[in-house]
Amino acid sequence: MAQGVFMEKWLEQADDLVWGPWLLALLLGTGCFLMVRLRFLPLKNLKYALKCAFGGDKGENRSGGISSFAALTTELATTLGIGNIVGVASAMVLGGPGALFWMVVTSIVGMATKLVESMLAVKYRGKNSAGQIAGGPMYTCLHAFPCKKAGMLLGLIFALFAVMASFGMGNMTQSNSIADALWVAFRIPRPKTGLCVTILTILVVLGGIGVIGKVTQILVPFMGIFYMLGTMAVIVVNWKSLPEAAGGILTAAFCPQAVSGGIFGSITVSAFQSLRWGVSRGIFSNEAGLGASGITTAAADTEDYVKQGYISMTGVFLDTVIVCTVTGLAFGVSGVVGATDAAGEPLTGTALTLAAFETALGKWGGAFVSVCIALFAFATVIGWAYQGERAFEFLMGGKTKYNLWYRFAYGLTAFLGCVCPLEAVWTFSDICNGLMAVPNLICVLALSGKACREIREYEKTYEKKYKKKRSRKRL
Repeated sequence: MAQGVFMEKWLEQADDLVWGPWLLALLLGTGCFLMVRLRFLPLKNLKYALKCAFGGDKGENRSGGISSFAALTTELATTLGIGNIVGVASAMVLGGPGALFWMVVTSIVGMATKLVESMLAVKYRGKNSAGQIAGGPMYTCLHAFPCKKAGMLLGLIFALFAVMASFGMGNMTQSNSIADALWVAFRIPRPKTGLCVTILTILVVLGGIGVIGKVTQILVPFMGIFYMLGTMAVIVVNWKSLPEAAGGILTAAFCPQAVSGGIFGSITVSAFQSLRWGVSRGIFSNEAGLGASGITTAAADTEDYVKQGYISMTGVFLDTVIVCTVTGLAFGVSGVVGATDAAGEPLTGTALTLAAFETALGKWGGAFVSVCIALFAFATVIGWAYQGERAFEFLMGGKTKYNLWYRFAYGLTAFLGCVCPLEAVWTFSDICNGLMAVPNLICVLALSGKACREIREYEKTYEKKYKKKRSRKRL
């Protein structure tokens, strides 16, 4: 028991160290640096990026890859999850309502990071022993980093932490959330949930990226629309509080005490805490800079790596700017931020989310949130399966003969996640998530000069094509 307590405390200290100001500054600073170096093209070309993302690109399946849209939905499957529900709730409690503002700001600069890291992942991808497309930050480090030996080392470090994160944050924590949600809402025993999740996970991941992509193409749009309808219902029912909530969020970002006593209850955080929790939860939500989503992006069956980078970039916009903003506004207008439970403790996480949705959906609010959590979490499980497998494959020298073992181990891990207490696993997974970012960002910054030049050159080509199309339409 004493050893267990010591280990938990050690992990918490390590987590605080990894996710300290230095990493937040590195992630946010890289995004700001790239945004300026790209001359704000991620913002200027957002409409173009969205058009490409939803333009119905079917791909040609030349090399066992998937369509650009399937790559995007698989990527969104790993980011659209409990971070968008529980993550926003915890950010607005720990950092005050102003944390939502900083989450959005972080995602805006994060679009530049995602554009560059995804573009590089597609450009410098390779093939495994089976001739399938394989890419991600580890291949970018291997093929493009100025120093070959250092690049190999950075790639191995990234892949190692990516595999650990896939079993932890990508699998066990998500399956545990599914079991919790279904137990609270429907009293379904955890072992039964674990068995079902394990079987479904194995059936999907055994099919590889092709099956995973097909499932996410259906699941991600459905669960996104389903969840957005629920959050919009909360906002509509409480629409009279919308101006106060929006104004309070903006004010609290710089002066948290100024909104104390209103619909947000008693605020006791500082402006720095608001910034800290907003930045950290924003990054946790969209993973811009962590690099793992680049593994999925590299599976897109396209040679236009800049265009695919733009498509991947839209995931940050959809994930945080849209979904997290609407979620935060739903919490704000419902008046549950700052509320306490029967023991006098502030509501946070799932409890806060349930309270917000119950203001509009009544007793059905709990069931609605539980279903959303289950859908989001399962999508994350299957999305991370591909990312973890590619990282595992890289550690095995690009050989695919061990992949089947990884897939079965990954599926069985989902059962453990459903039935075991996971406080230490959450913390350990969070550490792995943070440590993945370091080699990825080192590589991105080292290659940023050439990458930004190529994106700016692409812009010139795009402008010429766009002007020609407009002139033809006028004629």
